[in-house]
Amino acid sequence: MIKLLLIPFTILLTGMSWWMPVDNTSHFKNAVICHPLEDGMIAFAGDPEFQALHPIPIPISANELGKMISYPTSDGKSAGAYLVKAKQTSFKWLFVYQEWWGLNDHIKQEADRYYSDLGESVNVLAIDMYDGKVTADPKIAGQYMQGTNPTRLESIVKGAYHFAGSNAKVANIGWCFGGSWSLRSAIIGGNQNIGSVIFYGMPVKDVEQLKKLNSDVLGLFANEQYISKEIIEQFAVDMKSAGKQLQYKIFDAVHGFANPSNPKHDAAKTKEAYEMALGYLRKKF
Repeated sequence: MIKLLLIPFTILLTGMSWWMPVDNTSHFKNAVICHPLEDGMIAFAGDPEFQALHPIPIPISANELGKMISYPTSDGKSAGAYLVKAKQTSFKWLFVYQEWWGLNDHIKQEADRYYSDLGESVNVLAIDMYDGKVTADPKIAGQYMQGTNPTRLESIVKGAYHFAGSNAKVANIGWCFGGSWSLRSAIIGGNQNIGSVIFYGMPVKDVEQLKKLNSDVLGLFANEQYISKEIIEQFAVDMKSAGKQLQYKIFDAVHGFANPSNPKHDAAKTKEAYEMALGYLRKKF
């Protein structure tokens, strides 16, 4: 008798489910990106030979023309960044992406230098992709890079675009880990993106993603085994397949050659690469 009573009760509950209010958005609250752009460099971040390409940096200090700020991200958290504001109101923005060490004084110095050489007319935002973590130890840097979450990284980038505003025109530049994210940021930015400079970063290999670029790309690479000549040449093929322009040069120098805090820093090659990057950005702005 009890079973006979339970059957209609179960049917009643099932039938009620079509009108009962259901929160279908709860599982999306922290899932901002469906298919995050993963960084191919993470695969060899723990490789001792790759770590050896990153000797302990020489301490440097930045003048810090800007200041640290925070902004909300779409995953309900916040992100940090070093901001140098244009002298006058401007919709021009340069997003600067850190090496695998984190947002250190070297990156702040680079942000200041591009700000000054772009005539103080461009807002420069050096984005903290590690949520405050910084190191000078190659092993820990590898751990930091391996420990990043692609969804969180995209949320940080999207938050930066939102912070800059819907009218912002954004160019991107980065080194190593940040070189990869300069390109990924350009893809994420859609129509707001006006350019991307990659310093020895791993390219995006998905042609369908490259088709989303709203700009050409300048690649400044090193003579190395990890982001090899073959990978770079394939990137050129992929960009052509995507209908996008790529200008690049492979410098006869080590990975990280453009970092003045790198004991293996090449001043002459850095000057040449910097002039190429600055000329590219001046045309964009």
